[in-house]
Amino acid sequence: MWVIHPKYLDCRGLVAVWREGLLAKKVLEGKTMGYRNHPQLAIFKGYKKPVDLINAYLFQIYLEARRRGYNFDFSKIEPLNLKEVVSITKGQLKEEFQLLLEKLKVRDKRKFEEIKNLELDSVEPNAIFRVIET
Repeated sequence: MWVIHPKYLDCRGLVAVWREGLLAKKVLEGKTMGYRNHPQLAIFKGYKKPVDLINAYLFQIYLEARRRGYNFDFSKIEPLNLKEVVSITKGQLKEEFQLLLEKLKVRDKRKFEEIKNLELDSVEPNAIFRVIET
């Protein structure tokens, strides 16, 4: 699951984050026993209403998919439009973007070329995250 805005993801990455997010949602709802201690769930578990937060996260993924003309199943989420409710560091955002570039260089050269020259300070997070300096 990525803290960067889903617009930077290639098709494969967007589909993968949707599926991972839906699995995370099931975990947070207590509907599955697997992956309960997955490190990526920490952000959501630390929020006062983790299911609301994962729904808001997935809503942003859904919006990007819809913008691209993909047909993700909207009925699987509750559309919550929370904005900047969880803090992440600027370093975390930059590190994640660099990781994405490495993946794209191998699996989607077109998307890599599209975003490789972005200034790291201009990389946007998913709308649920607020970027702090620390």
